[in-house]
Amino acid sequence: MASRHRAVAAVGHRPDGQFHLRRRSEKRSHHRRSIAGAIRRAGTFYVAGGLVDQWSGHWVGAGADDIVGLHRGGHELACHTFSHTRAVALDSAALAMEMESNRRYFLSLDPSIRLENFAYPYGLGSLPRKRQLGKAFRSSRGIVPGVNSGIVDLHYLRATPLIDGQIGAEGIDRAFDEAVATNGWLIFYSHDVDAAPSPYGCSPSLLRHALEAARSRNIPVLTVADALRRAGA
Repeated sequence: MASRHRAVAAVGHRPDGQFHLRRRSEKRSHHRRSIAGAIRRAGTFYVAGGLVDQWSGHWVGAGADDIVGLHRGGHELACHTFSHTRAVALDSAALAMEMESNRRYFLSLDPSIRLENFAYPYGLGSLPRKRQLGKAFRSSRGIVPGVNSGIVDLHYLRATPLIDGQIGAEGIDRAFDEAVATNGWLIFYSHDVDAAPSPYGCSPSLLRHALEAARSRNIPVLTVADALRRAGA
């Protein structure tokens, strides 16, 4: 295992899977509750505090009660920038302020919430910001698809879209088969789940297929925090 400050780790004990959701929609809340129930205690929800209860153009962001409910239900809450501004658009001081604003927001909801992991808004990172995030979080996730295997950059984790129009059942199966073959860490991300999802979301049937694909291959579904602990990273 490489030292943590170098932001790399060796992965190779057995394949893992994660399902990440970045916002909850009030009009789709029944589907999002079903997600949380389906993946039990293994969901990671990245939240930008400044978007809580705000209209995005496709959905209304989660409410504070929803966020607290996820935390108390055993799911992991993780960090975006507070305003969902791209990390590459921020200098060091501005990114530090965004992170602190998000942390303070979560603490105002429930003092037991701890943000251990980060996701780059829009998937965009830079080397200076990656180094800065490496001092503040255990990991940072991008949106470059693929399996994390071998020597893994913990501050630019690969993640595969679980988004209708970008992946189907065959693509999901191939991703899981690669995770098994490489003994790797497969991360899926999406924004909403609905029979008519947004351009950034998925249908309940696609989510069910992914969950069944993990189950049939005996791949445990973990939060990012739990997967890192399991890997000793």
